[in-house]
Amino acid sequence: MDVVASVGGALLVVLTLMGILFVLVLPRQPMGIERVTLLVNRSVRLVFVGLSRLAKKYETKDAILAPIAPVALVAQILSWALSLVLGFGLMLVPTTHSFARGLEQALTALFTVGSVHAGGPANAGLDIWAGATWVIVVALQIAYLPTLYGAFSRREALVAMLEGRAGAPAWGPELLARHQLVGITDTLADLYKDWELWSADVAESHSTYPILLLFRSPEPWLSWMIGLLAVLDAAAMQLALSPSSAPSQARLCLRMGFTLTNRIATSLGWQVNPDPAPESPIQLSFEEFAQSVEMLRGVGFPLERSAEEAWPDFHGWRVNYEESMYHLTDRLIAPPAKWSGPRRHLHEASVEPHRPPHRRPQGR
Repeated sequence: MDVVASVGGALLVVLTLMGILFVLVLPRQPMGIERVTLLVNRSVRLVFVGLSRLAKKYETKDAILAPIAPVALVAQILSWALSLVLGFGLMLVPTTHSFARGLEQALTALFTVGSVHAGGPANAGLDIWAGATWVIVVALQIAYLPTLYGAFSRREALVAMLEGRAGAPAWGPELLARHQLVGITDTLADLYKDWELWSADVAESHSTYPILLLFRSPEPWLSWMIGLLAVLDAAAMQLALSPSSAPSQARLCLRMGFTLTNRIATSLGWQVNPDPAPESPIQLSFEEFAQSVEMLRGVGFPLERSAEEAWPDFHGWRVNYEESMYHLTDRLIAPPAKWSGPRRHLHEASVEPHRPPHRRPQGR
């Protein structure tokens, strides 16, 4: 029986160390043992989502949800500590002849680098191994945090810049309208290029480090998901409504954008159709699209097609990213922006971005 406990403990320690290495050292989409960390993240998220239901206003909900990521990081390291204590405790059963004493010895060895002994006869080799293992885990975790916060900062910089271009919460038609109102539609090509590069960065970082999905923007009405959705919708609308004048960067931005959404969805274990038919149904209605086209017409945005003529092309673009984006915005409780799908945990209807008045100095 002691031998069985020792072998089981060794297997648990090895599996835990493999999971730690895959999460902290070898960045890749969670596919095997490292998916255990996703369960920890989901458990923490569910607790905070439950607490957020007590709040009525979105700003209060966002404040309650803000600590999810830091708490999930602490929960990860605690789950690893628990697994290692349990594993080393089982391995010490042949020495201590007691599972309780084995756990006591493993606990003291792990957190004191093997310098303190308790729990029956000592096993110096296992005590030192346990202590050294925990030192390495803590060192890796310390190196892991700057990687996460670096990726978070890169993500949020472009999202913050979008507030002035598309409002808060961001909305695709509003992005096009604001650029037309101030006469800077020529900068849309550069905006699409920046968001293509941004999407490539986020696709790599957020699919390999899923904990980043739980980091919320510093401002309640800003969100990387809503920002991306607004840019993709703006690009799809411009390509559909003004195909001859739309910049080629819009097409590239769309391609990288729905590559990002599909990769994240896949990393979370969701079923994704990588190549949906252009005629597949979407949730956004033609009436909503037509109203936004009339809004663009009202601000003078150059249109080459009517809403009826442009709808099939816009529909064909949006079908590539709508389902994944709506799933993400609902799952992570993003701000209730227009065209961003339903939210199970929000009471507010979709919120239109506030557009500041367009003023000129007196006498001009």
